[in-house]
Amino acid sequence: MFKGKKRIVQLAIVGLVLWAMLAFRGRVLAQGDPVTTELTDGIITQIDTIWLFIGAALVFFMQAGFAMVESGFSRAKNAANLMLKNVIDFSAGSLLYFAIGFGLMYGESAGGILGTSNFFLRDLAISPDNGYGWVDFLYQVMFAGAAATIVSGAVAERLKFNVYLIYTVIITGLVYPISGHWHWGGGWIAQLGFVDFAGSTVVHAVGGFSALAAAWLLGPRLGKFNQDGSSNVIPGHSITLAAIGVFILWLGWYGFNSGSTLSGMNPGIAYIAVTTTLAASSGLLSALIIHWLRRGRPSTEMALNGALAGLVAITAGTANVEPFAAILIGLIAGPVLVYGLELIEKILRVDDPVGAIAVHGLNGLWGTVAVGLFASPTVGRMTDMGPVAGLFYGGGLSQVWIQLVGTVVISAWAFTTMGGLFYLMKRTIGIRVSVREELEGLDLSEHGTVSYPEFGPKAAEPGVRTLMPSAGD
Repeated sequence: MFKGKKRIVQLAIVGLVLWAMLAFRGRVLAQGDPVTTELTDGIITQIDTIWLFIGAALVFFMQAGFAMVESGFSRAKNAANLMLKNVIDFSAGSLLYFAIGFGLMYGESAGGILGTSNFFLRDLAISPDNGYGWVDFLYQVMFAGAAATIVSGAVAERLKFNVYLIYTVIITGLVYPISGHWHWGGGWIAQLGFVDFAGSTVVHAVGGFSALAAAWLLGPRLGKFNQDGSSNVIPGHSITLAAIGVFILWLGWYGFNSGSTLSGMNPGIAYIAVTTTLAASSGLLSALIIHWLRRGRPSTEMALNGALAGLVAITAGTANVEPFAAILIGLIAGPVLVYGLELIEKILRVDDPVGAIAVHGLNGLWGTVAVGLFASPTVGRMTDMGPVAGLFYGGGLSQVWIQLVGTVVISAWAFTTMGGLFYLMKRTIGIRVSVREELEGLDLSEHGTVSYPEFGPKAAEPGVRTLMPSAGD
């Protein structure tokens, strides 16, 4: 008898719960109810806030990926220096972006050139209603940090630390935000119809061409080039560390690309993750196979950079291209990387220890122009990015030209401003460590430490040839 009564009570409780759920559902679906509208809007805003916070956390984790890749592809005697650079560019950059960068990028526009309001986030009140505004800033500051940190790998092993700190302040406080305003801030390039969904140009080409200017003015590492013009391979100390860094970057790219919907309610989140994955995979295979056929051996290093090249290339059009086009964009990113490395090293004679210029700069250009070729109106409608039509989808050459203008102008802006900054510092305070400091390693000479103390602070001889492949191997 007791068990029967208990069963009846349980059924009654379940019935009440079901009735309450149905009543609540009926209220939510009621048309014209202001309470319902406020409740629904609040839920959507909270979902968007949570989604953007997850995206920000993933993009922040990319700093660890960059640090590992750059350290792994460099010598052990410079590992601590590179780790510190990846910490300092984000930390100092966050403060500068908070103070002036965010306002320059997203403030009230002055002629489509730069923002003029919301410095120090003064327009954002401390209120429970502004949660999305705060997480939006958090998300954007992660992108500023990513643009800045690209340069550290290209100037590894010979740049003064204080020079890097000055560079970080300028790029995150001024250079990146101003060109970012031209597109993401609704400036003059955006008004042309330029498409760069998550930053192949706005982030990666800016970082890549800033790296080109810095590495060119800085000069190659000791022993990189011989008198006859040939180049030597200077090995990184840990391919394992670099590989883990690439996996972290790949993971973070889902926050970078899918997070750029800026809304957890966007129907294209999963689709964007798929196109991101396809381009990264095809970029890896493309770079690996091309290098294998040309040099007779599969290169782990080239494969790792091939994945990053595919990720950079798809970032502009990930929300506007079909899956097959994403694969094709990644496949072309491979030769852009392989032959780009040769161009940079053998023709320009620029020493880039990690391949940042080819990965981020050249593939940033390629991926942005690819939108003008492969943008599908159907995909754009599905992801709420607009029905942009590329050349192969009936759009003609107009979008190609818009993409070309936008990416060239922003890249040139980064190259000239950063080139001017590094030239000025070179002529005044000097940008390069001494020969002795470079041979000792920057860990010891700049920071008074060693990353692997069990091996002792040894100065490696320059020009030693190992298995680490360069563009010519």
